[in-house]
Amino acid sequence: MTKRLSEVARFAGVSEATVSRVLNGRPDVARSTRESVLTALDVFGFERPAKLRGNRAPLVGLVVPDLQNPVFPAFAEALAGALNKRGLIPVLCTRTADGVSEAHYIQMLLEQNIGGIIFVGSSYADAGPEHGRALRERQVPIVLINAADENLGVPQVSADDAVAVEQALVHLTALGHRRIGLALGPVGHVPSARKLAAYASYWRGQGRGPEFWRPLVAHSMFSMEGGAMALGRLAGQGITALVCASDALALGAIRAARRRGTAVPEQLSVTGFDDSLYMAVTDPPLTTARQPIQAMAAAAIASLVAQMDGGETAEELMVFEPELIVRQSTAVCPVPREG
Repeated sequence: MTKRLSEVARFAGVSEATVSRVLNGRPDVARSTRESVLTALDVFGFERPAKLRGNRAPLVGLVVPDLQNPVFPAFAEALAGALNKRGLIPVLCTRTADGVSEAHYIQMLLEQNIGGIIFVGSSYADAGPEHGRALRERQVPIVLINAADENLGVPQVSADDAVAVEQALVHLTALGHRRIGLALGPVGHVPSARKLAAYASYWRGQGRGPEFWRPLVAHSMFSMEGGAMALGRLAGQGITALVCASDALALGAIRAARRRGTAVPEQLSVTGFDDSLYMAVTDPPLTTARQPIQAMAAAAIASLVAQMDGGETAEELMVFEPELIVRQSTAVCPVPREG
């Protein structure tokens, strides 16, 4: 135990005697010092004394599906920086190839009496009903960013998927494109469903029914391989442009187009979604919808902190408008036609 006390004391920047006073619940310890010691206990995985377990740790879990998609590290960086400014400690949790899942992380976070959790691109529903129930029963503050599924009654922050699709379609139509494909994530993925609804609404406004636009839609996984598969399904539909639900899908589609001998943007225009790192220097630089990551992160943290402080927080969806960044992956349609 002495070794454990020394580790905690060193991390918290206090003496072992102070750590002992905190563990014994002594009142002669400043609140900031007590919080530092409790945080150190959490960081080292030491169990808090029973009398102190009701106090949530200043640790905030950041749960993301993976770190391969550049938009997730971008959100994690924005969230971590803002949390640090508030004196909160971010804990990054991501699924790994060896099977570490959301359920594993939620169990670990609950054991640490976590202060709150922000899910990016996923939700507690991904961890299964048991862990979801545990989070609700313990009233752990939660905020979802771009949630993959419906989560009623939970504060959510999202980019406006409908606006992103409308911006891309207006841009491409102005360039003369009429047969514009849509590459989405898996069926059931909520942001993809919102994009599909906006796509259908746009064509309805152009007097086009499902018989026109439905063959121009492809679902796949969010990856470059998924983008290549989507293009393969749509190549025979005579599309001259493709709107993609992520930058990874767009890059995969561009690579697949080139392998087919189709030049981008001379023969096929492509747009993405996210404006991930390096999209300005890809070949060609990608036209894409930029998510306002900093603003979305700030809103998520404000909602989370309000919950942690015991205040009221809005449970509706907070929507942020993206910005279409026009680069060189889109161009005038080579053969304008009505389709």
